[in-house]
Amino acid sequence: MLRPAIVVGALGVVFGDIGTSPIYTIQTVFNPGDPHPVPISTDNVYGVVSLIFWSVMIIVTLTYVTLVMRADNHGEGGIMALITLLGRWGADAGPRRIVTALTALGLFGAALFFGDSMITPAISVLSAVEGIKVVAPQLSTWVVPITAVIIFALFAVQRNGTRG
Repeated sequence: MLRPAIVVGALGVVFGDIGTSPIYTIQTVFNPGDPHPVPISTDNVYGVVSLIFWSVMIIVTLTYVTLVMRADNHGEGGIMALITLLGRWGADAGPRRIVTALTALGLFGAALFFGDSMITPAISVLSAVEGIKVVAPQLSTWVVPITAVIIFALFAVQRNGTRG
């Protein structure tokens, strides 16, 4: 039986990146320091938010629901399941070059997965702490040190949270 906390935690891991990407998109699109900034107006805000919403909906629906969720290895999915399935499928696959190419793509995807999982917590905390600059611009020099302290504290207490 699945515990609700595990399900919510898994959703947070899967959709965490998808949730933070629109924040960066809006920040970049309307940044006055950008070489091609979009002027802030009601129509532009509605247009950009609409593009972000539909992009996320299409990506989540098409990529995750129709493609990734179907790549199944006894309930396990994603790039790691692909590598496992290739290992089993490799002997019967036919041309060795195809198996080698697919294995290389799987390893490349796994490397991207691990790199992303290492950098995402830091980027998420940094983006949250950057909100301080909006409220108190004089604290902008403290954004990185505050982020480092929060990340250090999170990893210091992480073993207590995952034990249960």
